[in-house]
Amino acid sequence: MGAGLKLDRPLSWRGWEVSWRLIGVAMPLSIVGISLVGWTVLGFGPAAALLLGSVLAPTDPVLASDIQVGPPQSGEEDEVRFALTSEAGLNDGAAFPFVYLAIALSTPTAPGHSVFTDWLLVDVVWRIAVGVGIGWLGGKLMGYFTFRMPKRMGLSETKDGLVALGITCLAYGSTQILHGYGFLAVFVAAVALRAVEREHDYHENLHNFAEQIERLLMMVLLVFFGAAIADGAIFGALSWKVIAAAFMIVFLIRPLCGWIGLAGFKLPRIEKAVIAFFWNSRTGLVLFPRFRLGTGGL
Repeated sequence: MGAGLKLDRPLSWRGWEVSWRLIGVAMPLSIVGISLVGWTVLGFGPAAALLLGSVLAPTDPVLASDIQVGPPQSGEEDEVRFALTSEAGLNDGAAFPFVYLAIALSTPTAPGHSVFTDWLLVDVVWRIAVGVGIGWLGGKLMGYFTFRMPKRMGLSETKDGLVALGITCLAYGSTQILHGYGFLAVFVAAVALRAVEREHDYHENLHNFAEQIERLLMMVLLVFFGAAIADGAIFGALSWKVIAAAFMIVFLIRPLCGWIGLAGFKLPRIEKAVIAFFWNSRTGLVLFPRFRLGTGGL
């Protein structure tokens, strides 16, 4: 929701070309590369290796907020920032089909039953269609209740950012009931909501509330992560194979896949390199915690 509300750019095939390249080319290549590392270096089976690639391929939009688009209508939406923000909002939903494929491969099936046919029809076609459809319809409907209702009745008159949480829960819950991808629906709903009244000041209230909730939940998760480190559950499992695999994933596979995905896209090489490296936003946060992008790029 937070990533979708940030984007000022209208949805279009050409305007979002960099997003489609990262989602449709770079991320699947990254899943394949990480899966191969899990299989060859870590010794995982095919299903476990694919699951590893699927869960490590998406980036973290919360941790990467400093190198993404600024608040709505802030003007901080150059191509680099837009690429990182739009990809971060879409990638979780786009990675789910591969997660389901890994689960399907590890589940016993009846004789004559086609795992890949069920996966293609249900986990790819149906779940994505439901996520996009419910998200777009829900976003437009909530946009009407928020901005188009008669004066004093619209939700925008409340100036309350809590509405962002309500829209998130409605989009996610209704999509999950129909067995779609709720993460995808929430992002699409946010984009559709912006499209109803793109320049309304209320979008900033919604975005600020969503960002505060994100950072609060991130803090809670980091506390638990720190507890796991103190307990020895993290470093106790480290080995040279794990360290080698992590190095290959972070410094070789993901940047290379990002660069391949942007091949042929009209953008300066330095900006392509930044996108290819920072679309793995966890890497950027760890290595360059004080990195900032100006409104004109680097």
